[in-house]
Amino acid sequence: MTDFPTPTHHLTLGHSPDPDDAFMFCALAKGQLKTPGYKFEHILQDIETLNQRAQRSELDITALSAHAYAYLTDRYILLNSGASMGQGYGPMIVASEPLSPDDLSSEAGDVCIAVPGERTSAFLALQLAIGEFNYQVVPFDQIIETVAEGKAQAGLLIHEGQLTYADQGLRLILDLGSWWEQETGGLPLPLGVNAIRRDLPLKVQQDADRILRESVNWGLVHRLEALEHAGAWGRNLDHPRTDQFVAMYVNELTLDYGEKGRRALEEFLGRAAEAGLIPAGVHPEFVPER
Repeated sequence: MTDFPTPTHHLTLGHSPDPDDAFMFCALAKGQLKTPGYKFEHILQDIETLNQRAQRSELDITALSAHAYAYLTDRYILLNSGASMGQGYGPMIVASEPLSPDDLSSEAGDVCIAVPGERTSAFLALQLAIGEFNYQVVPFDQIIETVAEGKAQAGLLIHEGQLTYADQGLRLILDLGSWWEQETGGLPLPLGVNAIRRDLPLKVQQDADRILRESVNWGLVHRLEALEHAGAWGRNLDHPRTDQFVAMYVNELTLDYGEKGRRALEEFLGRAAEAGLIPAGVHPEFVPER
């Protein structure tokens, strides 16, 4: 039993309006967990907005891109659960015309890629995969439309677009999760993390860490109920696709990084630092468990 403090702590909790995050936080949103001493205010915004708000330390607990975390280690510390990782799958480059991965770099030509943000993990993974490229930033839920209408030659898809792009006649050019798995000998691609402000008391950090882990576990145990809740956030996803998408990004690595997940995050940040894409010397640091 968690030893909760007597005062009530009001904690802002930022996460994306997507099926996987909705699944993870279903128990908290629906009052399925007892959290005496804590009240959570859910703030739903796209991941790039959350990355930017974290830069200003505006949220107590927040989902972040693993990429953005590299710039926030002085302000936030990682929670031990809530990670989104792609094991052999991940963000995708799609296009309406036949292209090869070699066509995507700026050295190869003038292909413009619609991307969901410069601090997303997808953006960093694409930099690692192909080097420099031409791009325009587009809200993540408008990228498929942007490519289908010819406003960009290719698009970098995150979230449920990875399952729906073919419905708009688009074709897969590069799966970054598959590329990363081959590059690293089987590691998952770190995409999203959950973090809490460093200036909060250690006890609050540890209590929040445990509560959020319990929320993830509740969803995994009460899968049908959590899926029904998550379905409300599945843009153009029917129930089978919602189930598929949630299974991709809420699993045992979400409940706890484990050795494999932590090694994957260390490798991702290490390679990015070596390539000069993020600050040097960034190492993942987690809330110490009791």
